[in-house]
Amino acid sequence: MSNKTLRDLRQPSTTDSGDDKPPKIEFPCDYPIKVVGDAAEDFTAMVCQVVTRHDPAFDASTLQSVPSRNGRFVSLRLTLRATGEDQLQALFAELKATDRVHMVL
Repeated sequence: MSNKTLRDLRQPSTTDSGDDKPPKIEFPCDYPIKVVGDAAEDFTAMVCQVVTRHDPAFDASTLQSVPSRNGRFVSLRLTLRATGEDQLQALFAELKATDRVHMVL
């Protein structure tokens, strides 16, 4: 690879459009999230209760649960109806406040 093809990723590219704004989400929309926490019998029910408070139409039957290789953690994949950025921020904050959720992606 020649030096001409290398560039410092910390510096904006000269070929960039100059628009540094992240892409906007158009609300309302179906919004997929992944919630990772310690594997426990009531973890899925707890997450569903929190999500339902923020999206009363949430269908828990669409949730997918994927245990970690050693069974210590569980990843819940779900889709909710997002109505705005405030709703998503409040949902993420409430999930993290449970102290049972390690990550929300």
